[in-house]
Amino acid sequence: MPNPIHVYSEIGRLQLVMLHRPGQELENLEPAILNRMLIDDIPYLKIAQEEHDLFAKTLRACGVKTVYLEDLLAESLTEPAVKDKFVTRIISESGFMPDDPIHQALKEFLLSLPVKQMISQIIAGVRKNQIKLARPTLADLAEDPNYPFYLDPMPNVYFTRDQQAAIGDGLTINRMTFRARRRESLFMQTIAAHHPAFAQAQVPIWRKRSQHGRMEGGDELVLSSEVLAVGISQRTSARAITELAQSLLGNSSFKYILAIKIPHNHAMMHLDTVLTMINYEQFTVHPFILNQHGQIEIYVLSKDQNNEIQIQAEHDLTKVLKQYLHLSELDLIPTGGGDRIDAPREQWNDGSNTLAVAPGEVVTYDRNYVSNDLLRRHGILVHEIRSSELSRGRGGPRCMSCPLSREDL
Repeated sequence: MPNPIHVYSEIGRLQLVMLHRPGQELENLEPAILNRMLIDDIPYLKIAQEEHDLFAKTLRACGVKTVYLEDLLAESLTEPAVKDKFVTRIISESGFMPDDPIHQALKEFLLSLPVKQMISQIIAGVRKNQIKLARPTLADLAEDPNYPFYLDPMPNVYFTRDQQAAIGDGLTINRMTFRARRRESLFMQTIAAHHPAFAQAQVPIWRKRSQHGRMEGGDELVLSSEVLAVGISQRTSARAITELAQSLLGNSSFKYILAIKIPHNHAMMHLDTVLTMINYEQFTVHPFILNQHGQIEIYVLSKDQNNEIQIQAEHDLTKVLKQYLHLSELDLIPTGGGDRIDAPREQWNDGSNTLAVAPGEVVTYDRNYVSNDLLRRHGILVHEIRSSELSRGRGGPRCMSCPLSREDL
């Protein structure tokens, strides 16, 4: 990995992608904590792992190199001081400060494990019955003594898109919206600082996880070497987009950010659940994000000669994409064919969440057959993957992948 980050488009041939194979964290789910965990259902781990393995195999068959989050993180924690700091931070962000007896017990337990097992355990969560305290604490006795975890599981980690995003030769390391997922971006913060390939390359960080204002990678779409689209959504705030514009524009090849306002709800939590780029002039789009006149709120951010942010309001998605991507034609392919029933059903199962592995070549869930057939009729090469269990987490192939490198167009 001599140049670990290089992403200047959504569609350039995918070279290197980071994944996480679902693990024990899914077995630590129970109905009573699903809302707390931001997950709608409990995937069957055995089948979810089989489906994820087939996803990774499909990517490799397309010439994509796959690396795994836990391997990169393990390679970043070779120094005892770095590992100690990482574990301390994870426990603190889970609600136990260093002067808490539970903090010390958790730290001793985690540091006693081999590093890869330690990482898997952190993601899986730590049950109370795995830790022996010298004596019970007031929190244990008085604050929900029946709650089974000291460290909550992280069942959303297999959606590696959101914790960070590669933009050009740099990264955003995201402050995620909900507490249930906020610890996840500490993984990439540690990798960027301490993994040999990342540290040697001195990867620019366009936005840090310590910055306030929520942002998640599912809202970040690299449309070209000059244009970034970011959703103003349930998971990404206008404030965060403005701060990103200050950092990115003028310090990279990027000149414009298209801030696209989408409905703020769980069914459309990120921009990539309703809009993805799949070819030079082709996009998937969930038609119900557009009003009856085919319009949507778009704000074009750029910098003037004085390095000040300028904002231009637009409403015509087709016009804006044509103008800023220098296209004469545009093909917006509607999820579910735009049908009143098929479109929302397949959008709920991430019919719009396509992962481009090359121009005009995508990976999708097999269950969205209406959308997939329509993509084929529009000339797209579609690789379908099984999705009965993975889809229960409310994320598709794009959500489950964090591209680190793509060929330039």
